[in-house]
Amino acid sequence: MTNTDETPNLAAASTTLKTPLARRLEPWFFVGPSLFLLLLVGLYPTIFVLYYSFHNWTMGMGPPTFAGLENYINALTSPGFLDALRRTGEFLIVTLPVELGLGMAIALALDQTRNPALRRLVQILLVVPIATTPSVVGMLVQLMFNTQLGIVNYLGHRLGLGQVDWLGSGTAAFGMVTVTQIWEWTPFVALVLSASLATVPGDIEEALMLETESFWARFLHIKLPYMRPGIVASLVFQTIFTVKTFDMIYSIQKGGPGNATQMVSLKIERIAFRGFDVGLASAESVLTLVFTILLAQAVVKFLYSDRAEG
Repeated sequence: MTNTDETPNLAAASTTLKTPLARRLEPWFFVGPSLFLLLLVGLYPTIFVLYYSFHNWTMGMGPPTFAGLENYINALTSPGFLDALRRTGEFLIVTLPVELGLGMAIALALDQTRNPALRRLVQILLVVPIATTPSVVGMLVQLMFNTQLGIVNYLGHRLGLGQVDWLGSGTAAFGMVTVTQIWEWTPFVALVLSASLATVPGDIEEALMLETESFWARFLHIKLPYMRPGIVASLVFQTIFTVKTFDMIYSIQKGGPGNATQMVSLKIERIAFRGFDVGLASAESVLTLVFTILLAQAVVKFLYSDRAEG
């Protein structure tokens, strides 16, 4: 029979047999592959885009030539890019507050639910829109809002509201895309805020309930401070997700009708892969990245400004 006391001794012996160099390199064998993939997927495309943003290069038309700031000047003076950036800003202004409000309402409702099975079921259902592929969401929305065959116009006709040309009207198409974005990403905000509410100490809330039974008093003085990190994280992530929204809108009508739903991501794709102007598309990508970073920083600074002052 094997003595079980020998197992720790063997492990200790194997550790002592390692050279100092092997002990220093050992963590990299675990972290190295993930770090390599992260650099390959994240860092290399960023360097690629930065490099070509300062060069004129049309795919298939010879080697790139240095252009300095020409691509950035062309992008900032291009009515098409500025219009797409403005449209993306309007998309953000409409979707973010609605997603935050609905997500907070769902999270608070889940927090008040005393049935664990019901809470778990709702949380599972909230994952469904997030887990659904955006291109599949776009195709389903295209069928649902079809003027002749869609379920939305059918229900509207049954209710006496008449038919709406969702795919042919610019205003209607923008509203349709906005509603779809809110439906798909509100559950993400709800789950993040629900996790934030789970960190509220029960004894503190019980102590405040002895002072007041007002729900709003408990919300403002207890729940909201603990939800603040979740609110910041939700808004930052949703800003990033919204600016780079592509699959869903492209699957519905490729930014149409006309340019009514052409956000900045679709505009960049059109320049790069239809006009093959990699230099201009790279410059617009860098400007969009800067715009997103500044907007995310503004959100964080605004939500934490009163704490800093205090």
